[in-house]
Amino acid sequence: MKTDKTLWATPREFLASRQPDTPVAFFCPKALHGIAKDFACGFPGLVSYAVKANADTAVITNLNAAGVQAFDVASPVEIDLLRSAAPKAALHYNNPVRSRAEIAHAVAVGVRSYCVDSFGELAKLVTTLPSGCEICVRLKLPVKGAAYDFGEKFGADAAKATELLKHVKAAGFETSMTFHPGTQCFDPQAWVSYIVACAAVACNAGVRLQRLNVGGGFPAHRSGNTPELAGIFAAIKAATFANFGPNPPELLCEPGRALVTGAFSFASRIKAINDDGAVYLNDGIYGGLTEFRDLDTNHSFTCLSPTGQHRSGNLIPREAFGPTCDSLDKLPDPLSLPEDTAEEDYILFSNMGAYVNGTCTRFNGYGDILTVTVNSLE
Repeated sequence: MKTDKTLWATPREFLASRQPDTPVAFFCPKALHGIAKDFACGFPGLVSYAVKANADTAVITNLNAAGVQAFDVASPVEIDLLRSAAPKAALHYNNPVRSRAEIAHAVAVGVRSYCVDSFGELAKLVTTLPSGCEICVRLKLPVKGAAYDFGEKFGADAAKATELLKHVKAAGFETSMTFHPGTQCFDPQAWVSYIVACAAVACNAGVRLQRLNVGGGFPAHRSGNTPELAGIFAAIKAATFANFGPNPPELLCEPGRALVTGAFSFASRIKAINDDGAVYLNDGIYGGLTEFRDLDTNHSFTCLSPTGQHRSGNLIPREAFGPTCDSLDKLPDPLSLPEDTAEEDYILFSNMGAYVNGTCTRFNGYGDILTVTVNSLE
């Protein structure tokens, strides 16, 4: 991925001045700092950023400067990135599946917190980790309220989690639990259900939890809805005290998407308009628009002429295709574009900070996204 070193005022200023023919991700550090502050002031515990959402070095360093001192990493590459960009940060290696070589790499650079959801993986940790490390048992429940559920791949049910927690305690490690309610979860009750279950598991195991990691899944802005983070935070705090009593475990959360989505917008250029009105973009589901295929991606967007003027005609739904020579490269829903939309116009999508660069492929030679820093996304 390429980066433009100049600080621009807005995305519109850059597009009108440079008229790029490749997709552009616009990053606003001020917006990122504001979101980080909301989490730091609102969440009743430690905020740990899930690096997988956006591993751009500028994102890491700006979050660290904004006060985020902990990061959830899922691979040795992410570990090394953090040791370089934020060397004093606490790292939580919460991908519950790791090779022995990956565990050894993490131990060598001082990672002290790990997650587990199976006895085979626990055996690897017990024989490799130094004493005093934290091992979090990951629980899964059939809860609703998220765009998609992580429990299909990760987590142990309550009975298995109870036994895992007993083994962690017997092995002499710090005992914690973690869960993930699923992506884009708007329902506070999902967290409450997990907290109730974690308290029961800990009680049945005869273990006092040092820490309870309530995961990520916090909703990020989409067009048509506003996430009520304050309500979710309040529900987490109340449920923790109600179920663990006056001496509850320390709380930790792992927001990824919710921290970075609002700090970026994304511009894709119209390469061509078909005779039937369909538009062909210079980016699609193999590039920065990958998640349009899997999530409710009703992003707000604006259509700009090459000189930065807003198109303002009556809206017409148009099929939208990506640039590759593959018929699957199509957005699942039409885009309602102004009737005066033309070739070489830009579609500027808002709230595009998560899973854009990280999941982008180079299929057919496309996917070369330029990152530009701006003072404001407006």
